[in-house]
Amino acid sequence: MNNSSRSEEDKAFHKRTLDAAIRISLLALLILWCFNIVKPFIMPVLWGAIMAVAIYPLFVKAYTAFGGRQKLTATLITLLALTILIVPTVILSGSLVESSKSLAEQVETGTLVVPPPSDTVKDWPLVGEKLHGAWSLASYNLEGALKKFKPQVEAVSKWLLSAAAGVGAGILMFVVSIIIAGAFLVYGQSGSKAMETIAARVMGKKGGEDFVELAGATIRSVAQGVLGVALIQSILAGIGLLVMGVPYAGVWAGLVLLLAIIQLPPLLILAPIVVYEFSVAETVPAVIFMIYSLIVSSSDAFLKPLFLGRGMDIPMLVILLGAIGGMVLSGIIGLFVGAVVLAVGYTLFTLWLEQGTPAPEAESAES
Repeated sequence: MNNSSRSEEDKAFHKRTLDAAIRISLLALLILWCFNIVKPFIMPVLWGAIMAVAIYPLFVKAYTAFGGRQKLTATLITLLALTILIVPTVILSGSLVESSKSLAEQVETGTLVVPPPSDTVKDWPLVGEKLHGAWSLASYNLEGALKKFKPQVEAVSKWLLSAAAGVGAGILMFVVSIIIAGAFLVYGQSGSKAMETIAARVMGKKGGEDFVELAGATIRSVAQGVLGVALIQSILAGIGLLVMGVPYAGVWAGLVLLLAIIQLPPLLILAPIVVYEFSVAETVPAVIFMIYSLIVSSSDAFLKPLFLGRGMDIPMLVILLGAIGGMVLSGIIGLFVGAVVLAVGYTLFTLWLEQGTPAPEAESAES
């Protein structure tokens, strides 16, 4: 009798286990399927949400000034953001195309002249001697230099084409993200309540409110103090390069943006261009450009405290790792998203650690 009842219990247990396993598997399959469907949209939607959170205080002031017309205000902000993105992109892209066309014509007709390098190039650490030798060879025998360094030239050409395609896709993603950010601005309050509800389900009501508030402050801090400053430096550098007529100004401005986000001085890009300008331009414009480049490169010293000081104190190493990791994972848009997401994760992790640490008064009371 006991064996019979035990056998029935075992059968019922196995049946429930099998039933639960099938349900969990089907649910996991559904979640995976849904994830794969929305995967292409994760980065633009995430970046749109980050931009919306970063500019939401400004949006509130703007729509109050417009008499509470949120949709009109969001539309105007979206159009302004698209203009800020597209106009410099068109100008720098036009400069890039024109420089490439001119270079191709000069190479084809054999009229390309490479100015000889300055002797100071030899003093550059690690690459000075080799770079000076290759530059000197190109200045008096360009054809011989191209033959000698043919593998390197082909590799660089392929990398530039790939990078140009990636930048084009990244700009398209930015356009989509800006439009998404405009939509998020209109539904900002309901979106914030939804995030608080989700966070409360995970961390409790009080923890959920703290999570949303801290995440928003961190996003605004990093977006303004790191990404905003990097964008300002990139635009200023691009203006200076265009005024000086530097070939491929768009490429150099993009590299300045990259270095500024990963917390490296833009002077690493601008210094060789300054040396180049002293070789091809008049002394006075070259000196003015050198001073301008120094100002652009050091501008973060007063811009970062102005913007970053309004939010949370994020270690620059976290920003660096987030930017590089995000770029490796998702391309140019990941450069921005990665820095913000890792900063938010770091901030919430430190908050969690602090919540688990007993207060000094509690420790003294226990002892």
